[in-house]
Parts: sequence; structure tokens; C-alpha cells
Amino acid sequence: MDKQILLEGIDPLEFFGINNAKIELIKKLFPKINIVARGNALFVQGEPKEIKAFEKKFALILDHYYQYNILTEEIIIELMQSGVSSMEENGGSEPDIIVFGNSGKPVRARTPNQHRLLEESAKNDLIFAIGPAGTGKTYTAIALAVRALKNKEIRKIILSRPAVEAGENLGFLPGDLKDKIDPYLQPLYDALQDMIPLKKLEEFMKDGTIQIAPLAFMRGRTLSNAYVILDEAQNTTINQLKMFLTRMGLNAKFIITGDITQIDLPRKSHSGLIQALKILKKIEGISTIHFDKKDIVRHRLVRDIVDAYDKHQEEREREKEKAEAEEKQGKK
Repeated sequence: MDKQILLEGIDPLEFFGINNAKIELIKKLFPKINIVARGNALFVQGEPKEIKAFEKKFALILDHYYQYNILTEEIIIELMQSGVSSMEENGGSEPDIIVFGNSGKPVRARTPNQHRLLEESAKNDLIFAIGPAGTGKTYTAIALAVRALKNKEIRKIILSRPAVEAGENLGFLPGDLKDKIDPYLQPLYDALQDMIPLKKLEEFMKDGTIQIAPLAFMRGRTLSNAYVILDEAQNTTINQLKMFLTRMGLNAKFIITGDITQIDLPRKSHSGLIQALKILKKIEGISTIHFDKKDIVRHRLVRDIVDAYDKHQEEREREKEKAEAEEKQGKK
């Protein structure tokens, strides 16, 4: 009996190992069948009973690789002997792990508000994650989306942000439309590349399982069976954010992230995010999480920088209030 097993979205060099060391180990564990690796496929020859047993065990290897993004010779032996790896046993006991990124690196909820985002995502379909730069709002949201996709809770991930802060005016940039848009979407690509192997990510992007698009491209769509994240939402207009929120379809999770201290719209008071936070706060099923300086997980200087700007803004407001009070006093 001959059998072909396709290895979709897998980097053969990483999966088979240097000099095919991992596939050679698998061959030794199944001496009664002939296994040949060619490109992104395995060709198996042997008795039907033996091939069936191999397929069952090999499915464990594939599932582990897709879930944890790592496969070592030790893991292969563990899976063949007990059907479970030490990573699965340890990962299952650590509730702060959201998903396993490339090379098996766990992506964790590392701060109190990241933990809260993790918890609220299980209870609410629409979440606003508000706070300064470096607090992990978007990264944690994307990790939750990747986990939902791996667990087959949704069919696609859709990531969006205003393409250009001041009104999405792309005409002055060189290149075609993709060239103009990509620089503004790069932070979203970066997060995905941390969590999904490149070959698999390319496959997801090609077949539409993962979509990254500027906000303007959302108009007219109904987003169902999807995890949808809008980043930099402070730079949406009132009409843009209303349009985006009304795209929500069946079995959809929406996370809106933004920093209301960094609004780049011409008229800052007209940010769609600020209005949405005011008028939607009493609706059941919507949660708002306010990240703060304690959640900053970038370089230690980022927290100091944010703190310095906050203090400067407070001083300006005090000076303004003092000047207004003196002006009123003078008129009397």
C-alpha cells in the first residue's frame, strides 16, 4: 500500500531537521514501513495496518508542530511513546500562556491588564483596550486571535488600522497601493511573524485566512466567524469607527486598541474612539480595559518617557487654569 501525506504550511528544513535528522528518527521508530520525504510531502509504503498506525502517530507530531511551532527529536520520542509531550503537560498548567510563538516560545499575559484582556475576551465579544505605547495592547490581542484560529474557534483573522494617521491620504507615497499601505500595517505583520511560522503565515495570507487591510477597506463588509482587531483607533473619525463597529457579524470577536493621548487627526476632539468610549460604555457585552504605565513592557525608558510627557501635560493644564483664573480676576 502506498500513501502520500501532504505537509501544508511547513518549512521542510525546520520540520525534517538538519540532514533530515528528525525524519530519520521517525523512520527508526517505524521500521516496518518505508518513509521517503520529498519537499512538502511524505511518501509511505507498507502494510495497510502498519500505515494506519503510522498515520495516527504522525498526526500527533503534526498537531504538536502546528500548536507549538517547534519539533525536536525529544518531542518526537515523547509523542511516539506516550502520545503527549512535556510541552503540552507544562503548557496546560500555566494559564498565563496565550499561545506558543515561533520556536515554541510562549506568548504570555505579562501584566495585570494583559491578564484582564485575556479574561475579558472569554466573556465579551467587543473590547476596547486603551492605553499608552508599549503596554502590549495590540500584541496581546493578536495572540488571542492566533490562539482562536489554532483552536478552530474562528475561520479568519482580520487586522486593520487607519493607513495614514491624518485621513488616510496615501497619494504622496511612492509605489502601487500595496507599497503605500504596507508601512502603516508593518507592526501587525511583525506581531504575526512572532507567532506563526513564515511558511504557514504566507499560506494564511494567500488564502485569506489572515487579512491585513487599512480601515477604508472594511466598508460594506460583514465580518463573521472572525477575530477582528482595529489598531490605532484613536486616529479614526466618528463615522469611520461607527462604520467599523457595525461590520460585526455572527461568531465575531472585535478588539479595538488605541492611545487617546496620541491623536493625530486634524481636530483631536473628533476622534471616533473618544466618542465611542462615552456612548457605548453601558452596553452589555462590551468591555473597556484601561492600560497604564505599569503595563509597559518595552525598554525601561519607554515608561519614563510616557511619565515625563504626562507630567508635562499636567503642568501645561495647571498653567492654563492659572492663566484663566488670573484673567477672570483682572476683569473684575
